[in-house]
Amino acid sequence: MLPDSRQIASDIRRALEEDVGRGDLTAALVPRNHGVQAQLICRQEAVLSGIAWVDEVFRQVDSNVELEWHLGDGDRLNENQPACSIHGAAASLLTAERTGLNFLQTLSGTATVTAGYVAAVHGTGVNILDTRKTLPGLRLAQKYAVTCGGGVNHRMGLYDAILIKENHIAAAGSIAAVLKKARHLHPDVPLEIEVENLDELGEALEAGAGRVLLDNFSLQQLREAVKLNGGRARLEASGGVSLDTIRAIAETGVDDISVGALTKDVQAVDFSLLFTD
Repeated sequence: MLPDSRQIASDIRRALEEDVGRGDLTAALVPRNHGVQAQLICRQEAVLSGIAWVDEVFRQVDSNVELEWHLGDGDRLNENQPACSIHGAAASLLTAERTGLNFLQTLSGTATVTAGYVAAVHGTGVNILDTRKTLPGLRLAQKYAVTCGGGVNHRMGLYDAILIKENHIAAAGSIAAVLKKARHLHPDVPLEIEVENLDELGEALEAGAGRVLLDNFSLQQLREAVKLNGGRARLEASGGVSLDTIRAIAETGVDDISVGALTKDVQAVDFSLLFTD
């Protein structure tokens, strides 16, 4: 889901403050009223994401700048394909350029990587999930980019779902005890528990877990986990996931695969802003 416009505006204010600061000294060399046409061009095959952030950058720098997008978020771009035409004061375009491109290349990078993982499991019925391993301050933006690439958002943060991990279990005393307490405190909140072996999976299932994360299971262990589960809980595989391994993981019969690399190991998409007159 696209974040609230106020959140996007806040993202842009912070980004412009760190880049423009007290003013763009170089853009001041350009005549204030000199109007230009420009294009945002993608230099590689990619999935587009981040239009609202780019629009907001130009709006905050100069609301008179006009942008015409030729595609939408989630659309595929070919190498050297124009994504957007821009008209406005040259100085404004120069001031907004880097901040706008930073958002566009980062979010399109997240969407593009996600699309690659989604394509790798096509036909298996498995969902590709994101994680909380996001760039600080860009959680909602990157989570949105994941959906542009065909992925599915897991929890947004610590506030909207419970994911019980090994340290939570250790502190509570047992899998059964921590699940019981979680249900008592937050009966209406999505609940998942992480297990590290088949014995722990058995305990979680006996305690009525409805969703279980299988942490760093081998392919054989994943197959055994699916068999042991027998459809009782939704199973998520995590750990050791790459484009080379994800298809085999999906074919074990798990329901979901979470991939930290979608948002953590971002490879920016190459975009350029070029004046055309």
